[in-house]
Amino acid sequence: MRLRLLLAEDEPTQRLLLQRLLKQAGYDVETASDGEEALRKILQGQFQILVTDWDMPGMDGATLCRRVRDANLPTYLYVLLLTSHGSTADVVAGLEAGADDYVRKPPVPAELMARLSAGRRIVQLEQSLREANARIQLMSVTDSMLGIYNRRYLTEQLVRAVERAQRYERPLSAIMADLDRFKTINDERGHQTGDEVLIRFAELAKGTVRQSDWIARFGGEEFVVVLPETSLDGAMATAEKIRAAFADAPVSTSTGEISVTASFGVAELAPSTLSPEVAAAALLREADEALYASKRAGRNCVTAAGSGSSPGQSASPTRSRSIP
Repeated sequence: MRLRLLLAEDEPTQRLLLQRLLKQAGYDVETASDGEEALRKILQGQFQILVTDWDMPGMDGATLCRRVRDANLPTYLYVLLLTSHGSTADVVAGLEAGADDYVRKPPVPAELMARLSAGRRIVQLEQSLREANARIQLMSVTDSMLGIYNRRYLTEQLVRAVERAQRYERPLSAIMADLDRFKTINDERGHQTGDEVLIRFAELAKGTVRQSDWIARFGGEEFVVVLPETSLDGAMATAEKIRAAFADAPVSTSTGEISVTASFGVAELAPSTLSPEVAAAALLREADEALYASKRAGRNCVTAAGSGSSPGQSASPTRSRSIP
């Protein structure tokens, strides 16, 4: 991995020599002539290593270290301080200011490269830990079999989506989907076949919605599709696309092809003064009520919640599309 390194050095000749040495060592080097310029570049661009002189006009290297640590950067920045200060007290002050290591000036190239190699290992370890934590976080909110979000994610993120929609007065809709007669599939074909049907539905739904939309498994064979910036009519159209695509193509399973349908309920967030938590729960409840209206209408159809209801009230489904 080629690391991005920022060199802060006010003396032009020394800056040029160090830049050349660091580039030869395989670093992607950018320079700054003082601490203020270095700080601006650090806040604007993502660097993995900072090599800074201590004695610079304006903001010195120790102050730059403190400012960098106070900035709470999204990734760790390894800081190597170049210093002509020889006392132990000065070295301790530099390390306490936030430097990871130091090299006395003028730096011996072999020592500088060795200390930067140690810094590279720390940067790579931090990146590996960050990536591992991201994977763990993703696993905690993902249904491992279906590759979509789980109910935990739905509970947390739907509230945030509602909060954004309320704050900016933007539309937000939700689709509740349930596979028809799914228990019969499990009973007659086995749970492996049932899992294959669920996987196919999730794949088809993911391929139908926009990148800004997201899908979560609500439980069992029930799914929720959350559609930001989408009115009820738009959500109805999306639900119908998923319904038709799923109904029209038999699912290939380990026990042979099987024709499966799904029923859908659609609801739009209504303007209200309710808290995001209460409004999110009401949105799901309305979509769920519309879903069961689809079941009562004969399954394999899309039903919209009553447009005249507000969150917290029972919604009377007013539109449904039944499929013979």
